[in-house]
Amino acid sequence: MITFIPTPIGNPQDITIRAIRLFEKAALFLCEDTRQTKRLLRLLEERFGMTYPEADFISFNEHNGEERLKEFGNVLSEKEVVYVSDAGMPVISDPGQLLVAYAQENTIAYDVLPGASAVTTAYAASGFEEGKFLFYAFLPHKGKERAAALSEAMHNGYNTILYESPHRLEKLLNEIEVLDENRELFLAKELSKKYQTYYRGSVKELNCTLKDMTIRGEWVVVIRAKKTVEKSLNFSEILSLDMPPKPKAKLLAQLSDKSVKEWYNELIH
Repeated sequence: MITFIPTPIGNPQDITIRAIRLFEKAALFLCEDTRQTKRLLRLLEERFGMTYPEADFISFNEHNGEERLKEFGNVLSEKEVVYVSDAGMPVISDPGQLLVAYAQENTIAYDVLPGASAVTTAYAASGFEEGKFLFYAFLPHKGKERAAALSEAMHNGYNTILYESPHRLEKLLNEIEVLDENRELFLAKELSKKYQTYYRGSVKELNCTLKDMTIRGEWVVVIRAKKTVEKSLNFSEILSLDMPPKPKAKLLAQLSDKSVKEWYNELIH
């Protein structure tokens, strides 16, 4: 079968015992980056006594995923296969989605282990009380696509989580400040690593905090939803409105099984 295994997002001690046992018996590793995976396995061998597996290591990424399925698809149901991304939960913002779809289409047994995820870790640390959020991963790098995606992230009505690279974080904060300088953000730097740091405040405040800082590491940005007050009208309130019968009939028809014509006839008699 194929097992999708989360890897630590920073601290190697976040690996699970279950993951180590599956690594030990795997015959084929599909990796976002084989060098990164082998580095992790050597570290687990040295620090936690894991037996380094006698396995084949094949790169499987956004550039070669389709081609790899043509090459190795026929052996995926015959071997113990492990898929890992460079860090965190596989398949989320990750080419492993191709592999999940392939397993489903070809009735190949697969499993996904729970484990480290920057998305849920950062949101839990944010302190934002709402239980709902949207995950946008990385925004487009530039142009109209980036502007449109950021505008949507800012105005979708939900707390929204983004990933951002260190060399674009300043640009992102400046873009958000132009749209809404008082928007509250939570920033998580280098989650689970030595220099992990949290920042919370308005984007204007955070820009001041970070302006003289050399920005390094990986960042998760949580944008707080802008609260809006919406007023909804019930039947009696709509009936009491001082407005012509035709638009009133259209409103009432939206809230009931009656047609506009039926409501209109009822209102004028």
